[in-house]
Amino acid sequence: MKERGSRQGPYHSFCDDYYVNMNLNTEMDLPQNRETVLHFFEQVKKSYPTMRNFYGRERGEFVLEEDKDQAHYRWTSVETRRVSSGYVNPNTVEEALKQHAHILDLIPYALSISPLDCESLNVMYGFDYTYRGNHNQLLVDALGVQPAFEKIPEIPGATVLANEPSIQFALDEDCRLQCRLSVETRTTAYHVKTKEFPEEQLSVYFTARRYGSLETGETFISAMQKLAETCRDVVDNYVVENVLRPLQQAIAIR
Repeated sequence: MKERGSRQGPYHSFCDDYYVNMNLNTEMDLPQNRETVLHFFEQVKKSYPTMRNFYGRERGEFVLEEDKDQAHYRWTSVETRRVSSGYVNPNTVEEALKQHAHILDLIPYALSISPLDCESLNVMYGFDYTYRGNHNQLLVDALGVQPAFEKIPEIPGATVLANEPSIQFALDEDCRLQCRLSVETRTTAYHVKTKEFPEEQLSVYFTARRYGSLETGETFISAMQKLAETCRDVVDNYVVENVLRPLQQAIAIR
């Protein structure tokens, strides 16, 4: 695993990089005129002066971020129907959530987003591992496979080409609060065939998402905080010991 430098976040014992993101998806298109978009980002920059890199992407996406060459950095973006906020390698999760709360506090006024206009709101914890080798085989060795499939990697001559376990579940009867744990690998059949594995990132994601408009008396911030609590509970009580630590240990012995 690569050097972590001065990073002292709560999950750096188990991964190379981690990040806490927030996404708010709307039913209606967001304002795209120059004055409104610039005013929103200027308000963000007032609270976080080091977020000074502003640029546009295709399909009407605009981004404001800190310098990415730092060990940790903040970013936020506005798309046609989505507002996002992220913090890579924060010293504490609370620092990231404070930033997300600030964004959510601004959007009703700066972008005219109503609590009614909420298609979904989610908080995501992401964990990256930099690894040179077959990511898919690493997952088999570190996490195993489903019992029905566990004999397949033992077939003579078999090489695992795709192995991205995921599970999605609801935490309420209406299925409005949903969670997803998934792993994304970046090893291709070409890498396996040539036995040339570039140094790529293997990623673990845990997302808590709620669907629908906000309830009476509920705010974007309070809804986000509930999702963040769900993320922390599942990550700390399950994901760390059953996913992150085994991956870290499997990489360390290679």
